[in-house]
Amino acid sequence: MSADRMSARFAACKAQGRAALVTFVTAGDPTAADTGAILDALVAGGADVIELGMPFTDPMADGPAIELANLRSLGSGTKTKDIFAIATAFRARHPDVPVVLMGYANPMLVRGPDWFADQCKASGVDGVICVDVPPEEDAEIGPALRAAGVHLIRLATPTTDAARLPAVLDGASGFLYYVSVAGVTGKQQAAQAAVEQAVARLKAATDLPVSVGFGVRTPEQAAAIGRVADGVVVGSAIVDIIGSHGDAAAPFVQEFVAALRGALTAKSRETAA
Repeated sequence: MSADRMSARFAACKAQGRAALVTFVTAGDPTAADTGAILDALVAGGADVIELGMPFTDPMADGPAIELANLRSLGSGTKTKDIFAIATAFRARHPDVPVVLMGYANPMLVRGPDWFADQCKASGVDGVICVDVPPEEDAEIGPALRAAGVHLIRLATPTTDAARLPAVLDGASGFLYYVSVAGVTGKQQAAQAAVEQAVARLKAATDLPVSVGFGVRTPEQAAAIGRVADGVVVGSAIVDIIGSHGDAAAPFVQEFVAALRGALTAKSRETAA
């Protein structure tokens, strides 16, 4: 895939000597109307890449925080068309910030993979993470996204061994998302040594940037992971803030994201020194 927002952003972060800050929020939480202000707060706080969760009734990889966000979003009436409208409006305001849709196969495929891929392209979505379609069964969404010029971002986990890793990497682009715990989002954090070993193993197998998520909740944790990874993903901690503050969450989100970004930037200065 030719040069694009995603590769440009990771390259810029690398040039600055720091990991990219990848932030997750659920589209339509607490309502679709609120999401735009929250996304703007992520950017103002210093997020480099934004993952926009597609609310789903059975989010099997997600812990309580994101489960509740899904319920709030679906309860307010969020539809797939609203998610693409949010992405389109965001792209108009922020032409250079990569956006990734993260979710499950049913909402992505119910109208057909080509429809979904075309909507992603038209709304300025840069990549897609489909949590519940393993690469061995990816006959629809991956080919459609690649044909539309949209990154398919794959997941690697602590149980992805050397025999299976090539299948995970086949057709992957944008970045590789390393799920650092064998569990759901937001509940526990992997040991730093285990993360470092996993990132080294993945980097030996691919030139894609490696971003680490699941269980990263504090600036200190982000800085530690940012020493070895190309990107640090923070989701549940931000979603908790939205759950606590509702439609008034934007300034609190911005403050927290700024602290995360500050920790990554400080770590890059410390390494340079």
